[in-house]
Amino acid sequence: MGRFAQLRAAGTGFVVDLAATPVPVVVHWGRDLGELDESGLAALAFVGEPAVLNNSVDVPRRCSVWPTEFEGWAGTPALVGHRGGIATTPRPRLVEHSLADNRLELVLADEITGLRITLCYTMDDSGVLSAQATLVASADYEVASVSILLPLPSQAVEILDFTGKWCRERSPQRTRLGHGAHVRESRRGKPGQDSPFLMTVGAPGFSFGDGEVWALHVAWSGDQRYVVEQLPETPPVLGGGELLRAGELRLGGGERYETPISYFAWSDEGLDGLAARFHALQRKRPRSPRPLVLNTWEAVYFNHDLDRLLALADAAAKVGVERVVLDDGWFRGRRDDTAGLGDWQVDKTVWPQGLTPFVEHVKGLGMQFGLWFEPEMVNLDSDLARQHPEWVLGVPGEPGPPSRNQHVVDLTAPEAWTYLLTSIDSLVAEYGIDYLKWDHNRDLHEAVDHTGRPVVHNQTLALYRLIDELKRRHPGLEIESCASGGGRVDLGILARTDRVWASDCNDPVERQSIQRWTGQLLPPELIGSHVGPEGSHTTGRRTDDSFRLATALFGHAGIEQDLTACSPAEIDKLTAWAAMYKELRPLLHSGRVVRAELPDDGLFFHGVISNGHGLFSLARISTSPAGQSWRVRLPGLSRGRDYRLRIRADLGLPSFRQVRAPEWVTAAIDGWVRAPGSVLVDAGVAMPTLDPGQALLVEVIVDRA
Repeated sequence: MGRFAQLRAAGTGFVVDLAATPVPVVVHWGRDLGELDESGLAALAFVGEPAVLNNSVDVPRRCSVWPTEFEGWAGTPALVGHRGGIATTPRPRLVEHSLADNRLELVLADEITGLRITLCYTMDDSGVLSAQATLVASADYEVASVSILLPLPSQAVEILDFTGKWCRERSPQRTRLGHGAHVRESRRGKPGQDSPFLMTVGAPGFSFGDGEVWALHVAWSGDQRYVVEQLPETPPVLGGGELLRAGELRLGGGERYETPISYFAWSDEGLDGLAARFHALQRKRPRSPRPLVLNTWEAVYFNHDLDRLLALADAAAKVGVERVVLDDGWFRGRRDDTAGLGDWQVDKTVWPQGLTPFVEHVKGLGMQFGLWFEPEMVNLDSDLARQHPEWVLGVPGEPGPPSRNQHVVDLTAPEAWTYLLTSIDSLVAEYGIDYLKWDHNRDLHEAVDHTGRPVVHNQTLALYRLIDELKRRHPGLEIESCASGGGRVDLGILARTDRVWASDCNDPVERQSIQRWTGQLLPPELIGSHVGPEGSHTTGRRTDDSFRLATALFGHAGIEQDLTACSPAEIDKLTAWAAMYKELRPLLHSGRVVRAELPDDGLFFHGVISNGHGLFSLARISTSPAGQSWRVRLPGLSRGRDYRLRIRADLGLPSFRQVRAPEWVTAAIDGWVRAPGSVLVDAGVAMPTLDPGQALLVEVIVDRA
């Protein structure tokens, strides 16, 4: 290896100048520049070196791999910390480096802080760049923050990140980057419903299909920090990492701190290009086909009655359900949400024979069995809290206000961790549980142990160890990450779980947007998407069944309603939908997600494309001033191929706001309509005008005639 190190994959390039002083400098991150030789790389560094400014340090200011004040860096530093109030001015220097298999490792030594810092950059085949730092202390050192930062070009000045609340997760927000820092922090003990989720910066006006964009996701399930920053004399930078509480991370001699992985990605194909990279990264982990789920919560709530649940399972099997999940209410003392949480033993007053009759019935019908847990939380009205008050996080003797009637279990207490592992493990073994719905229904406030020390960092690591150990003991066990819906959606938790619950809201009007933006990071098969009853449990809105079914189709599909209360017509439609889901599952869970940019905010158009086969959805969320939907371009298709289109009417046709639909729609209901790819991609298709709360499904295949 010469002066430069290159990582290249899937059209993305990352170049580091190893000879820059005092530490290496990232000289390029973005489009792959090709197979540059040493002279070409030298030219890249030479022509990109910035000027030395008036009234400034007498060296060019660049973003190194570990920016410090010693380099004249006045922005966010890589490291903040101290040793007893001193050693606050790190001066690391490169002492080792290696490059192999698209993985670059840089080792920095810092005499002032006494830290040995190892930086690892790995370029996945998808073009996603993972970055992680490991700090090893030679003497006591308190770490306040570590940020992994990468430079951006000057045209990257428009920021897209997310906010949200319960039942309204991942609401996009855009802002213009000026001078200063755009900082997003989560202090909830988890990413939260208002998580930045995926911080994207690009050239102004980037869209789903167009524009050059750079993005970051911090794969961590605790407190987080994201930053985009630009100072007058330095380039924009994008970075972040774990947000550490004061006094939380104190390293002794020989101890280490490993940052969460930060995932960086670039695309010149807009947001869909970024999504394709992140989806490809996550699809490297093999998974079996995602079974159609029935969850019992909105069917029975806390009213667990064996005969009623047996009838529900029978109805589920007839519809085509492949997995039944028994939700909250099965354990000791749990008749409502005020008591019992933490006592993970089957309530014999409700289940005198245990769960065995129900589990055996479900499995006898050929379905898998899943069970709801919330291991990290506890009601004070529980034997666990009464017997072990020291296991409850918070100021000792004064746990603070409850949230949803619950407090937090200190997973860092070895006895508490062992109790939870033993309780869950024994139930999984006894009942042959296939699936855990793992909930997390409150933020962590005053998250300190019985000594008063903050523990969010160690709490998160203890959670990871707990899940990892359960998976080790039960290799086939699948786990869903649920946190009041979508409050813990990150690639740290998904490294060890099998899907997320995107939101507690099943209202399809809200779900269209929630799933649209959750899919910016996660592929559809990892996004739990259930169809609920006509009246939404969380919004009170009533919606058409075909709209609910079409919305739930584009994810890991399931049912969240009482099938025993459905009419025969409703059961027939659910059965047809279940068959449709299984038919299209290979496409929906492997293809490229594409989304059209429409001028009408009340109209969504999205789809999934794979090997010349696609399924698109036109969904009207609300009315709009325009009377026509006009032509919509079909993204993701090839201009040089011919296609056939048809309307999928399996779920019934939507309600139209028109006298007559476009003629091609009428023809496509009865058969296939042929059209050149160039027409579909560049000219577009005249779409019908739908009533609000309606969706139209369009299937596309390559015409091989």
